[in-house]
Amino acid sequence: MHLFHYQNDRLHCEDTDLGSLAAKHGTPLYVYSKGTITSHYQRLDAALDPLDHLVCYAVKANSNLAILSTIAKLGGGFDIVSAGELYRVIKAGGDPAKCTFAGVGKTRAEIEFALEKGIYCFNAESEAELRYINQVAGELGKKAPVAVRVNPNVDAHTHAKITTGKSENKFGIDFDQVLDVYARAAKECPHLEIRGVQMHIGSQLTSVTPFREAVEKVIPMVKDIQRLYGIQFFSIGGGIGINYKQSLDSGASTWWESNSETHPLTVQAYAEAVVPLLQPLGLRILCEPGRFMVGNAGVLLTSVLYEKRGSAKTFKIVDAGMNDLIRPTLYEGWHQIVPVNKPANGQTELADVVGPICESGDFLAQNRDIAPVQAGDVLAVMSAGAYGFTMASNYNTRPLPAEILVEGSKVSVVRERQTLDDVLKGEHIA
Repeated sequence: MHLFHYQNDRLHCEDTDLGSLAAKHGTPLYVYSKGTITSHYQRLDAALDPLDHLVCYAVKANSNLAILSTIAKLGGGFDIVSAGELYRVIKAGGDPAKCTFAGVGKTRAEIEFALEKGIYCFNAESEAELRYINQVAGELGKKAPVAVRVNPNVDAHTHAKITTGKSENKFGIDFDQVLDVYARAAKECPHLEIRGVQMHIGSQLTSVTPFREAVEKVIPMVKDIQRLYGIQFFSIGGGIGINYKQSLDSGASTWWESNSETHPLTVQAYAEAVVPLLQPLGLRILCEPGRFMVGNAGVLLTSVLYEKRGSAKTFKIVDAGMNDLIRPTLYEGWHQIVPVNKPANGQTELADVVGPICESGDFLAQNRDIAPVQAGDVLAVMSAGAYGFTMASNYNTRPLPAEILVEGSKVSVVRERQTLDDVLKGEHIA
């Protein structure tokens, strides 16, 4: 579901004309729909209602304070992977006691900060990490709540760079080693409180089958750990995929209805598959959506600078580059690209949409049928709300774009555009 649509042939976010935002705030420009984020949270929360559950938003997907604040006010928790993300959550009004801390390389400073703030749980990704958390907690006179991240060796059938649940991935502890790791932690680590079990098999899953397979595989182990150590929760991770091909017609049906053939995974199907398996456990169930919550809720607006027609290709050169949105280069990510002003005739032409970065890999789309836009036109790169700004950089000494949050017709600048002085801040000539 998303709240981007054409109205009088002009693309809108909720009740706000995106062309007017580009004219006022410049491009590149990220724009987010608060209504879309709210709807996604509420639908997932309601689908899991039969369970004692907590929706822990994956901060890495989009960590803007306004988005974190929105989710905190809805009652959500947070999946964090650094002390910096925990700091953001606290600044946004989130509750550390609803935060789970994942990641394979937690430092002493991060462990200390998380213990000081009282997070809900560390998700440990190795036995060495468990022992180090125990050491740090002991030196601070505290007990650290922990869960082991299980690597169930289930193929998520997603992109190689975003799969996490196979034995060759760096994440989690091998399935057949987990019970022994728990036993040693309980016996040899007195400063740990064994609180739960966690797993996560990957991102952008468009079939419910891997979720069901992983849950079915891990549940017998969870029951053993529950019996032995009296754990409180089982976290089933995130990974619900989104549809990157959206209907933008005003009044269109929701995406999971209009695209059921190309994108069969829905919140309803997800819940129907996993809730009956999880209910008999009687444990609190955590899920960690990121892309699902914000992916379709954001667009990147970019202006066409030039058109270049060569013997082999036509290039539409725009002012947003791989430093602003790296997914097409890094993941071969596909984003729908549409003009802010809808052409009357609906004609298209084959072109590459490329940015200004001095790299051959700097593109937003290749060999794409797009509207025949010219210099000065504004394009919207759709479904850019997840892993867009959070992965942006200052490569080529380019300032980071501004971010806008829209609620109906209300527009808030939730991050100011960087200046060149901002980019250079903290640097010194020796």
